[in-house]
Amino acid sequence: MTGRTTRLAVDIGGTFTDLVLETPARSWSRKVLTTPEAPERAVLEGMRAIAAQAGVAPETIGLVVHGTTLATNALIERKGARTALLTTEGFRDSLEIAFEHRFEQYDLYMERPAPLVPRPLRLGVPERIAADGAVLLPLDEAALRATAAGLRALGGEQGIEAVAVCFLHSFTNDAHERRAGAILAEELPEAAISLSCEVAPEIREYERASTTVANAYVLPLMERYLGRLQHGLLAAGVAAPLLLMMSSGGITTVETARKFPVRLVESGPAGGAILARLVAAENGLDRVVAFDMGGTTAKLTLIDDLEFQRSRSFEVARAYRFVQGSGLPVRIPVIELVEIGAGGGSIARLDALGRIQVGPDSAGSVPGPACYGRGGTAPTVTDADAVLGRLDPARFAGGTLSLDPALAEAALADAIGPAMGGSVAGAAGIAEIVDETMASAARVHAVENGKDTAERTMIAFGGAAPLHAARLARKLGMRRVVVPVGAGVGSAHGFLRAPVGYEVVRSRHLALADLDPAALDVLFAGMREEAEAVVRLAAPDAPLVESRTGFMRYRGQGHEIAVALPPGALGADAAAVLHARFEAAYAALFGRVIPHLAVEALTWSLSLAVAQELPTPPPEPPPRAAPPPVARRTLHDPATGRADAAAVHERLSLPPGTRLAGPALVVEDETTTVVPAGATARINALGHIVLEFDA
Repeated sequence: MTGRTTRLAVDIGGTFTDLVLETPARSWSRKVLTTPEAPERAVLEGMRAIAAQAGVAPETIGLVVHGTTLATNALIERKGARTALLTTEGFRDSLEIAFEHRFEQYDLYMERPAPLVPRPLRLGVPERIAADGAVLLPLDEAALRATAAGLRALGGEQGIEAVAVCFLHSFTNDAHERRAGAILAEELPEAAISLSCEVAPEIREYERASTTVANAYVLPLMERYLGRLQHGLLAAGVAAPLLLMMSSGGITTVETARKFPVRLVESGPAGGAILARLVAAENGLDRVVAFDMGGTTAKLTLIDDLEFQRSRSFEVARAYRFVQGSGLPVRIPVIELVEIGAGGGSIARLDALGRIQVGPDSAGSVPGPACYGRGGTAPTVTDADAVLGRLDPARFAGGTLSLDPALAEAALADAIGPAMGGSVAGAAGIAEIVDETMASAARVHAVENGKDTAERTMIAFGGAAPLHAARLARKLGMRRVVVPVGAGVGSAHGFLRAPVGYEVVRSRHLALADLDPAALDVLFAGMREEAEAVVRLAAPDAPLVESRTGFMRYRGQGHEIAVALPPGALGADAAAVLHARFEAAYAALFGRVIPHLAVEALTWSLSLAVAQELPTPPPEPPPRAAPPPVARRTLHDPATGRADAAAVHERLSLPPGTRLAGPALVVEDETTTVVPAGATARINALGHIVLEFDA
C-alpha cells in the first residue's frame, strides 16, 4: 500500500503510549496503556496494532521518531544506575551543598532532595585546573587508578554501573577529564562514563555536576531500553532509522541519545510544543498558550511570533510541588514550560481540613483510575470527568478500553462525596481544583517571563486537554481555543514535524568592552563543526539553519539572560551590536535598562537544525449547519452547577465550515472536546476545532 515514506511516531507517557502512523495519503493514531515494567512492550504491541489498522506492513516503515518519559521517571523515582562521582579533591560535597540556600525559608522541616550519588561514592581525585584553564596541579593518574580499583572491588549489589566525572573548571580545559575518562574505560570497562566537559561544558559547578550525574544515572537504563527497542523493531521487520526527540525541540540519532540521555528528559512536552507552533502558523496566531494534558501531568508553554520560550535550566524531581530550588537542576536546552502534576490519572483526596487536593501522585496505567476497572479504587480526574458526563465509556482510547462510570461514582462517593454533597458535586469540585491549579501555574509562568495570558489563543492537545480547555481558557481571560486534528496524540504528531537538530554550548567569560570578534568567530566555528557532525548523521544533505545565543548580564549580577545574536561572522561593531541586543532583551524582561553599567557574557550557544518552512493560513470555508447529533448526554458544568442535555457529535462527521453551539461534546477516538454553554465551535479549513466564547 505504501513505500518507505511511511513514518511512525511513538510517545510514551505515564499512563498511555501514543502512536501515530503517517503515510502520504493519511495518518492513523492509537493509544495503548503504557507497560512501565517493560516500556518497549507497549511500543511494539501498539506498532503492530496500528500497522494492521492501516494495512501497512511493518517492513515498509521508513522512519521511527520516539519520545519517552523513561529518563524523567527514573530520576523522579530514583530507579537509575548505581552511580559514582569523581571530582576534584576537596569538592566532593558540592553536589550536596548545592546552592547553599533554603528554598522554603520559613519551613522548619524543609528537606532538600537527596543527591543521586551518596557521599561514600563521591570521591576526590588530586588535580586542579584554574578558572583560566591553566594547570595548577597535574592529574594524579596513580591515585585515579587506585580509586577506580576501589570502585571495581565493590562488586555484587554494590557494584558501580556508571561514573560521572566533574573536575573543577573543566569547561575551560578538558584535558584532565578526558584523560580520566580514558583511564576509567580501562579500569571499569563495564561502567558507563559521563564527562562534564561533554555533557554540560558550562560555568557553575553545582549545576554542571548535577547534570553530569543525572546523565550517568540514567545512561545504563536508557542504553538497555533503546537496545531492547531497536532489537524488537528489527525482529518485527522494522529496519527504519530510529530518531529520538530531545527537550530542545529537535530530534537526534539513537547514538547521540544513548550518550546524552539527560537531553531526553522533556522530550514528550517538546513534541507537543512543536505541534502547537505549527497549528499557530496554520491559523495565523501570533500569541498562544500551548496546553498539553495527558494521563499524568499537564504542561503549558508560551509561543510568541512563532518562537518558543527557551531555557538552559530545568529542574526535575522537585520535592516540593511548584517550589523552585526543591528539585535536581539540569543544564540542558529545553523549551521552557510549566509542568503541573494534574493529569487524567491524578489522584484526588480530602486533606485534614476537608479540602479537595489533586495530585501530584497519579494512578498511572497500573492500576489506573477506578473507572478503568483494573483494580484502582482512588478517585482521579478521569473518574471526575466520567461522572460529569464528559467521556463516552465505549469510545475511550478508541474503544480499546471501556470505562465503567459506576466504579468512578463509587470511588468518588467513598472518598470525596460525603464532604461535598454527593459524587457529582465531588466530581465538579475535582474539575474546578484541577483547572484553577493549572490556571494559577500559567499566570505565574507568564508573569515570570514578563508576559500575560489574556487575549491569547489556547492550543489544546493531549488526551485530557480538550475536556478542560474551555474552562481553563475562561479562567485565564482567553476567548479562543483551538483543538487541532489528532489532538489526543498531539505530541506524537509533533514528533513527525520536529526538525533534526542539535545545540552546542560553551562557557567563555568575555566583557563586551574587550570583545574580540575574531576570537568569538573561531569559538562559534568550532561549535558549528561539533553540531553539524551530529546533525549530518540523520540529515546528510538537508539545508541547515543556524541560530546563536549569548547569555549576558550586567557586571556584578549573579545570573544571565538569553540574548539572540546575529548570524554569520561578527564585524568590527560587534560589541555595540551585542550591547544593543542585550539592552532590548533586558528591557523586555524587566521594563528598564541600567545606564553606564558594563555588560559581560558568560556562555554562548549555537543551535543547528534542518530548515523548515511553516505553513500559511488557508481561506476560511463558508459556514454550514451542524448535522444532527448522534446522541445526547447529560453534561454537568462545574462553572454554573447546571446539568444540561448536550448534543454529541462525531468529529469525523463535521466537515469544514460546520458551526455548533454549546452545550455540546465532539467525540473522537483519542479525546473529547467539551463545548460549554455560552461557547460556539466551528471546524476550520484544516479540520481544527475552534472554540469561541461570548464576551
